Amino acid sequence: MATQGTSIWSKHQIFEKHSYWLMLGILIVISIGGLVEIAPLFYLKSTIEKVEGMRPYTPLELAGRNIYIREGCYNCHSQQIRPLRDEVERYGHYSLAAESMYDHPFQWGSKRTGPDLARVGGKYSDLWQREHLHNPRSVVPASIMPSYPWLAQTKLDTKHLADDLKDLKLLGVPYTDEMIANVQEDLKAQSTTDGDTASLDKRYPKAQSRDFDGNPGELTEADALIAYLQMLGTLVDFKLYDNQANVR
Repeated sequence: MATQGTSIWSKHQIFEKHSYWLMLGILIVISIGGLVEIAPLFYLKSTIEKVEGMRPYTPLELAGRNIYIREGCYNCHSQQIRPLRDEVERYGHYSLAAESMYDHPFQWGSKRTGPDLARVGGKYSDLWQREHLHNPRSVVPASIMPSYPWLAQTKLDTKHLADDLKDLKLLGVPYTDEMIANVQEDLKAQSTTDGDTASLDKRYPKAQSRDFDGNPGELTEADALIAYLQMLGTLVDFKLYDNQANVR
């Protein structure tokens, strides 16, 4: 037995006494483990279960999302409700992977200086959102969020939105040629009451159409950001999932 133990030890000495061989061995083991975990995913069409109601962002919502990222809102707000009791009781149904399937990049995050925004859509009025962006302390006295008054004063730049849709289409977002061709029309339809809302609803079900920033004469960055915020968490009917859970 002692001889056998000594023999096994002698075989391990090459790794125990030589750091380079130990490092190489670690890399090989990790590589094999990684392949075992990752390779099967290449044979799956999708790792995300599709959920009824999900659709790509409208041009106005997409513009608002771009502003949300540009202003660094994700640094203080997550869009990920974890499947924990206190999370669900505070914010609503836990987040589904399908809700972020068209996000590039996704906005789940982990740090929360402010509340999670995954279900903020419809929670507050447009007026509340406008006041919150202009002066957060006017509606939440203890807020440490910076003010963004320039959003309501800055005209929304829409020149490159069609290109944004084309780029996202290359990444797998199901934007159609019709959607890309009608970017400007859909922007007008969603931000005012004068556009072709019927065609907008056909292309983007559940799209909310109105003057979001309180200034009907101009399409501003506040219009886009509020449209994006008011959409979050509104596309999926979570009553279906709650009913299924109750049946079980």
